[in-house]
Amino acid sequence: MITNFFIPELNNHDVLELWFQQDGATCHTARATIDLLKDTFGDRLISRFGPVNWPQRSCDLTPLDYFLWGYVKSLVYADKPQTLDH
Repeated sequence: MITNFFIPELNNHDVLELWFQQDGATCHTARATIDLLKDTFGDRLISRFGPVNWPQRSCDLTPLDYFLWGYVKSLVYADKPQTLDH
């Protein structure tokens, strides 16, 4: 998903100086994944094994867990999609 969708999509939007924040989940921190993200974002990677360590229980990052994902989900499911394409 990162190589086939995410990075090409970033390139289409001309995003400069973007920081990539990744949680410390073990499945997200495979060496190949971290190496790919380091190559893409350099020192602007916040991750368990990245240049900027993921701050556990951070007051600044915790609202993402408790607010943002629920809010995004409420927008996505507002019109109750009936098919995967919808």
